[in-house]
Amino acid sequence: MTTQTQIQLTPRTISKADARRFLLAYHGLTPNYELKTKEDILSYISKVGCIQYDPLNVVGQNADLVLQSRVADYNRNDLRELLYTDRKLIDFWDKNMSICPVDSWPYYSRFRQGYQGWCNENAATVSLVRSEIERNGALCSGDFDLNEKVSWYYGPTRLARAALEGMYYSGDLIIHHKVGTRKYYDLAERHISSKLLKAVDPNSTEVEYHDWLVHRRIGSIGLLWNRPSDAWLGIGSFKVLERTQAFQRLLEKGQIIQIQIADLATPFYIRTEDEPLLEQTLTELQSHPSARILAPLDNMLWDRKLIQVLFDFEYRWEVYKPVVERTYGYYVLPVVYGDRIVARLEPEKHRSGDSFVIKNWWWEAGVEVNDEIKEAMRECFSRFAAYLGTNAVKADFLE
Repeated sequence: MTTQTQIQLTPRTISKADARRFLLAYHGLTPNYELKTKEDILSYISKVGCIQYDPLNVVGQNADLVLQSRVADYNRNDLRELLYTDRKLIDFWDKNMSICPVDSWPYYSRFRQGYQGWCNENAATVSLVRSEIERNGALCSGDFDLNEKVSWYYGPTRLARAALEGMYYSGDLIIHHKVGTRKYYDLAERHISSKLLKAVDPNSTEVEYHDWLVHRRIGSIGLLWNRPSDAWLGIGSFKVLERTQAFQRLLEKGQIIQIQIADLATPFYIRTEDEPLLEQTLTELQSHPSARILAPLDNMLWDRKLIQVLFDFEYRWEVYKPVVERTYGYYVLPVVYGDRIVARLEPEKHRSGDSFVIKNWWWEAGVEVNDEIKEAMRECFSRFAAYLGTNAVKADFLE
């Protein structure tokens, strides 16, 4: 107990630059593209718990944008195979709709139980849907003539869609595959091992569950503070007091480490297993800086107030704002160079065979635009274009 108290009273102090370098290394954004294979993709998603899914596709969906910034020569088919062929990943609800390792299935028991009541209340519809899928294989909502409008958590929707989603959230179905953004559902027992399906919730009490949630979200971002933010989305009724108590218990159990960042009053936390990486980033020489284009819902950006404090970068994803209220544009992506976020870009919507076109670009204030950073950007754009399936880039501002 003495050691645990000392950890709380004497947190380690690092600089903002150290914190940035740790976050970038934690997320595989430095050094240069060490992630290469499907196994590396699975390992990264297992480390952070999940990556967020979003159906919008301007230059790829969010999950692909997360991976292209980390994986050398990223091929979007790798993620699809991990999801729908290998079945090592699964679409499920975590921080909003997400992609998670299938072996995390038992930990979502409480979430699934929350939808069991709806399925019980609509047993006849659930039975009909299940029978059709048993007979025909994976189906989508358009395959059912269940057109009655019903109340659903995001508003009125077709009964077919509510039934499929309710059965999916309760664990009876999984997403078998997608065609574009259309989801096809199949029976969970056809694709998930009976061992996982029958596994009991590893968190037998609410206290254990809260500790797991906080530990998991710290791991999702890498370095986190106990403040309200989008980092806690998807958790449901998880109050500030409960979150604070979970932080304290995790400290006392030695599962997290408190970090003080110079000139900031609020303490930060990392998982204890990530301390060796922190040590490494504090002692190793910085490599030649590279540039990366980040996803709008990148794990590292989940807590945007944290990013503003550490990177001096204010980011708002403005896709759902009216045009007149946007500061930058509809679909704007941050750009990392070295240990800073130095710019943001707005791409044109990409279509197969087209060039990768940057229609708007904004350097951050104070960035020294020299030949070295321009060359890093050209290399970054070339990699991004290759991910899109082209070798043509149009970025006039670098000419």
